[in-house]
Amino acid sequence: MISYPTLPSSVSRRSNGLPVNSVSIALALGCILAGGGLQALTFNLAFSIIGVVLGVLVLLSLKMCNSWQRALVLRAGKIQGLRGPGLFLIIPFVDQVTEVVDQRIRTVPVHTRQTLTRDTTPVDVDAVVFWMVHDPLRAITELDDYEGSVSMVALTTLREVVSSSDLAVLLEDRRRIDDQLRDLIEVKTREWGVTVQAVEIRDVQLPDNLQDAMSRQAQAERERAARVTLASAERAVAVELAAAAKTYEASPIALQILQINRVFEMNKNRGTTILMPTTMADAMGSATAFAAAVQAATQTDSEAPSV
Repeated sequence: MISYPTLPSSVSRRSNGLPVNSVSIALALGCILAGGGLQALTFNLAFSIIGVVLGVLVLLSLKMCNSWQRALVLRAGKIQGLRGPGLFLIIPFVDQVTEVVDQRIRTVPVHTRQTLTRDTTPVDVDAVVFWMVHDPLRAITELDDYEGSVSMVALTTLREVVSSSDLAVLLEDRRRIDDQLRDLIEVKTREWGVTVQAVEIRDVQLPDNLQDAMSRQAQAERERAARVTLASAERAVAVELAAAAKTYEASPIALQILQINRVFEMNKNRGTTILMPTTMADAMGSATAFAAAVQAATQTDSEAPSV
């Protein structure tokens, strides 16, 4: 059954208005208390009414945006501009704060399922898009839902790039794919007042049978490399043995001394008895005598007094 991709989910940071802030509440309470105090001094109810009316007007007219927010103000349906950050005034019942835009960098996860690459390999790709609103007025007035539009553009662009790339490129050259995705998405969203900071591919999932085939291929490559290394070592050993054979051919006594050394190495730890042919023993005996003579001559030379 074909699995169709779902829309990427993102946490919305849009607001249709501003909450009542602490500054306007404090000023409104001050107006109400001042009106109540004047009423207590003059015994005139009008001061309390005026204080309540002023407090309500302060609550309705004094708004505040955070440093990362911008508020769109409409006056009788016409755009008056953006307000914020900080405190600003509006005309109650005439002005209206319709949208509040968060200008911090946001992340949108993008998931594609069973997307065919250029070499017809189905893959599942997960990516993250980092973006921000650099022009809140255009983002609000030109798009009904700029967050959903960015998500849709990121999804379709990711599918296009995956479909036009080989599997090897997706697995080995992710940095170039990330840059290509960022450029393509930004071209489409720049006119909306949205800037794409970066795109990062988090994971590329392959089908199980393809993973098994790639694992077997990698194992075969490692085995081939091991055999080539072993063959190279054997060839080097053969070259050295050929050179040693020429040396032993030129000096039979050296070969006999080597044989004696091998017998000694075999017998020194195990304490075993070795049976050798008489001719081989005689040859070793002459070699031993020759070696002893050389050693004695060396000692005699070393002990001779110097003139």
